[in-house]
Amino acid sequence: MGTHLPSTEFDGTAVEDQREADAEAVMGQPPAQMVQLLGPDGTLGADPVYSRYADRLSPEDLRGLYADMASIRRFDVEATALQRQGQLALWVPLTGQEAAQIGSGRASQPQDYIFPTYREHGVALTRNVDLAELLRQFRGVSNGGWDPKETNFHLYTLVLAAQTLHAVGYAMGIQRDQKLSAGAAAGEPDAAVIAYFGDGASSEGDVHESMVFASSYNAPVVFFCQNNHWAISVPTNVQTRVPLSNRAKGYGFPGIRVDGNDVIAVHAVTEWALEHARQGKGPVLIEAFTYRVGAHTTADDPTKYRGSEEEDAWRAKDPLLRLEKYLRAEGLADDAFFAKVKADGDELAAYVRRTAHDLENPDIRTAFANVYAEAHPLVAEELAWFEEYTAGFDGGDAPTAPHGAAAKAGH
Repeated sequence: MGTHLPSTEFDGTAVEDQREADAEAVMGQPPAQMVQLLGPDGTLGADPVYSRYADRLSPEDLRGLYADMASIRRFDVEATALQRQGQLALWVPLTGQEAAQIGSGRASQPQDYIFPTYREHGVALTRNVDLAELLRQFRGVSNGGWDPKETNFHLYTLVLAAQTLHAVGYAMGIQRDQKLSAGAAAGEPDAAVIAYFGDGASSEGDVHESMVFASSYNAPVVFFCQNNHWAISVPTNVQTRVPLSNRAKGYGFPGIRVDGNDVIAVHAVTEWALEHARQGKGPVLIEAFTYRVGAHTTADDPTKYRGSEEEDAWRAKDPLLRLEKYLRAEGLADDAFFAKVKADGDELAAYVRRTAHDLENPDIRTAFANVYAEAHPLVAEELAWFEEYTAGFDGGDAPTAPHGAAAKAGH
């Protein structure tokens, strides 16, 4: 099935949780290894397996990775502000996880299909999803916001870990389609699937069931766990006694722990894993060891369960800062480049803001029409009551779903 691959030792900058290390020792596990190529100081190292993948990245590619990370961080800041101003019902920040998302997303190919959770805004960017479309679901005016068929990027899944089951089923489907079709003979590239989930979702039974089926059927799927250290207020060391990547051994396929703040290493590891899956060698589990700098959602207050010292320590490992150091040190980017990236980010933010303000709330009657495929007497009865109720308002028009200042005024 595969074995744990050799990897470089992590740089020892205290990102390992001591309780996790103690648990490994008690259970007789070897120290966790972490693939890292670009350190927090911006120095590029080497790895016997993954350096050859990193070497494929051109200077233009590296600048593109930085621009993507900067753009999605600026988008995240703008979306958070929009929620605070009442334009969105909720927002799920990603700041701190840019390298994990951009690195893995850019390693995928157009024919690959991606199943996200609800935080993969950076992956959405790499799949050419209009970022403004992400706001529709969080505004409550759409059940999705984009067409997955156009980008091979599935709709967000709010139910924890449900997408891992969908991903394995989809992977088994394309596995069978590729065997039956003449696509391979015609030179069409094989496809793989990526399933994103968090450290908290890893405790769900869906993940276990997904990995059992993926292993049993040798499905071409990459499980990508963003271990951001906090499942809302529950730390990872409460979720697991050993590194999450070690769980892959129990299912008989490779598990890799990578520095999730190192975009070069994430890209390399994901590229290797997708090639492994496409070649019919089965699934892979990647644990991207990263950190959620902000709140779980805008409804969360992280100061209630963690200290600022922890956040400050992780800010020193910022994925954008370390790549900027490398680009400057190697003469691959100058002040003009970084100024343009900032200007592009501000332009994106302005576009997103305009789009959010222009979103129209749908007629709430459509909610009744979307319950069943065909007319249903109970729904018709409820609609009749609703229309009688709204007839009491001026004009008799049904109110649309309130938000922001309008919602406050209606209370």
